[in-house]
Amino acid sequence: MKLSDFNLTNYKSKFYEKNKLSNQNFEDIKHKIALEISKVGVWDWNVKTNKVTYSEASNEIIGYGKDEIKNTAAAWNDRIHPDDKEAYFSGFKSHLKGEIDFYENEYRIKCKDGSYKWILHKGKVIEHDTNKKPSHIIGTHTDITKLKTTEDKQNKNLLLITNQNKRLYSFTHIVSHNLKTHIGNFQNLLELYDNAKNEIEKGDLILHLKSISDSLTNTIVDLDDIISIKSKAQTHQINERIYLYNCCNKVIESLSSESKTRGVTIHNALRKDEVILSNKSYLDSIFYNLISNGIKYSDPNKNSQIVIQSVHTKDFIKILISDNGIGIDMDKYKDQIFEMYQTFHGTNRQDSRGIGLYITKTQVEALHGEIQIESKLNEGTAFSVTLKKQK
Repeated sequence: MKLSDFNLTNYKSKFYEKNKLSNQNFEDIKHKIALEISKVGVWDWNVKTNKVTYSEASNEIIGYGKDEIKNTAAAWNDRIHPDDKEAYFSGFKSHLKGEIDFYENEYRIKCKDGSYKWILHKGKVIEHDTNKKPSHIIGTHTDITKLKTTEDKQNKNLLLITNQNKRLYSFTHIVSHNLKTHIGNFQNLLELYDNAKNEIEKGDLILHLKSISDSLTNTIVDLDDIISIKSKAQTHQINERIYLYNCCNKVIESLSSESKTRGVTIHNALRKDEVILSNKSYLDSIFYNLISNGIKYSDPNKNSQIVIQSVHTKDFIKILISDNGIGIDMDKYKDQIFEMYQTFHGTNRQDSRGIGLYITKTQVEALHGEIQIESKLNEGTAFSVTLKKQK
């Protein structure tokens, strides 16, 4: 019996075809399972019908059940945070125009419970119509909230470390500069003393040496105070129960003689029941420095006043200390206000060492707070100290 011609290389049995189809189905199932495990949402936009299908995972990301979100683009787009919409639509339009091959954007979207989550949104045109316009687009939604939160914390920590390094560099530079200046003055005067022709000249030089010694002592005391504050800032010495009104009033009483001499009226408008957990010695010092500044730089041509009041929010208390004194030229000095050894009132006062506001800022930061200033020349100055309420 003669066998018919039979080419095994081109032969495809029904069994083969059946299993090929099963293999394809298996690949689809694998991809589907992978998406479910990764909790990545999928969206599918048919441009012709303007219908957008959202997967169950997309719905779950923002807290909705299956089929709770309508099959429209607006159902998703309307939930995007207002601050993120411009970048979202701009990038998507660029992809539709063919300006970019692949669309990718990060934005915040409002969930069912009113909170916001960060979404990584990706998309790509997979079909075009006869006019070469996009007709079918698919993409994914990925919840990246935890990643963004971690990233935000890292950025804040990096900023904190950077600022601390800048302050440390500034501090060491100031220490080095001031100590070198004093040492240089000592050396110069000692050389002059060795070359002095008589006891009168030596006596004059001894007076100069004492003056430099006093200045050096003050510098060392200042630096020691700052180092002490910075070291305490690392501890938890901020849990004293303090009545703000009483704390402020004691400072006002201690400055009553100077305020009366200069004709400055001080109004303590803090509530008597205001209590905060903090470090009393630091708050005393903060009140003292800011109130005494208001007295020191009062305007003799005005009915001078200092007002202390507070503003509360759920988590913070803001203490406001304002005066109608001579003010500061903020356009000229705004970047120097809280720096060491900076004076900017133009009064050439011998008691203005330029250290008070630096120490005050250091103390406020030690209490995990923030200090700000607003001032206008010849009108007055207002300081605000914001402290977090502790439960």
